[in-house]
Amino acid sequence: MECVMTATGLKIQPGEGLEVKGKILPDAKDFAVNLGKDCDNLVLHFNPRFDNHGDVNTIVCNSKQDGAWGEEERDASFPFQQGEKAQVSFTFDTSEVKVKVGEDHEIVFPNRLGLEGINFLSVEGDFKVKVLKFL
Repeated sequence: MECVMTATGLKIQPGEGLEVKGKILPDAKDFAVNLGKDCDNLVLHFNPRFDNHGDVNTIVCNSKQDGAWGEEERDASFPFQQGEKAQVSFTFDTSEVKVKVGEDHEIVFPNRLGLEGINFLSVEGDFKVKVLKFL
């Protein structure tokens, strides 16, 4: 997956978050938003898959610690459309990350790494970032 954007030194504290807005490419296979300490320590790998890695219209969430992936969790609710705009909000605290997709869908993913802050963000795959907003 090609990296679209990377940001470091974010210093997102518990109770804070960010919002990513953009456009999904017309022939998108998948995209990912990664949040964590660095690229090898991710509190959340948020990966909507249109048709990739054997998944179709599925959101896959995972974590990565010291370069090793954890156990994937899947969400069958899939509000994304190829070629359409998308908005995803992430709210962080020391026990979990809440992901709000669109107006009415929320995913809660545990803070498996016990991170007390988020310093790293990357967006990868078939997604063009238009706005990054800190909450």
